Amino acid sequence: EAAHSGLDLLAAIMTLWSLGLSDRPADETHHYGHGKIENLSALFQSILLLATCAWIFYEAYHRLRMGNAEVEVGFWSFAVIFTSIIVDFSRSRSLGRMAKKHNSHALEADALHFSSDIWSACGVLVGLVCVVIGNHVAILGFLKWADVVAALGVALLTLWVTFSLVRRNVDVLLDAAPQGLEEKVRAAAMSVAGVVGTHKIRVRTSGPKMVVDLHVQMDGAMSLAAAHNKSGEVKAEIRKVVPGAEVTIHAEPAVPPGHE
Repeated sequence: EAAHSGLDLLAAIMTLWSLGLSDRPADETHHYGHGKIENLSALFQSILLLATCAWIFYEAYHRLRMGNAEVEVGFWSFAVIFTSIIVDFSRSRSLGRMAKKHNSHALEADALHFSSDIWSACGVLVGLVCVVIGNHVAILGFLKWADVVAALGVALLTLWVTFSLVRRNVDVLLDAAPQGLEEKVRAAAMSVAGVVGTHKIRVRTSGPKMVVDLHVQMDGAMSLAAAHNKSGEVKAEIRKVVPGAEVTIHAEPAVPPGHE
């Protein structure tokens, strides 16, 4: 748990650094901005978590093989764990609120990370209690192994959280479209009077914002100025379902069947 919390500090520093970089505007070499630095940061956090899990599994296996499960439990053991739980609870809630407010993947990763820390710390706490009981009640001496079992539980929980983070951030880095969002964008565009069809809808995430590209078919008799204004209406409707989205629309005349 101490190693886990130490890596948390490194992960939090990484998140702070990535948030500063991701807020930079688009430039000549990064036309879509620097938002995906947040996802790289979250992926880096996942690698740290995997390293923690590997170390915990190794230590637990070594203790089980060597038959060495002696743990010295005192007042400070419980004091540190209780403090850890309180701190993790407060910061996971704060990070969760900020992640929703700013749609930040890095903050979401940190919030999820620290939420898992609460459960892992609770597992450690249960393990310490069992060790104390095992040390004082002869018939329950087998409970001295509880610390090792708790460590394995922490590692398994951390692995589950890690793979969840990896999957989501790899999807973003590979420009995977958020599930169900394409249909919402199409419905929003089709709700505008004068729009007769849509195609080539592309949606991807760039840091805290969504990027939406689509072709919109309109009445062929519509003037260029009218089509431009209609595109503005379509953008406004799309932003109702995808707040803050960067929307690019290619307007084209609707082609009657048989005249492609």
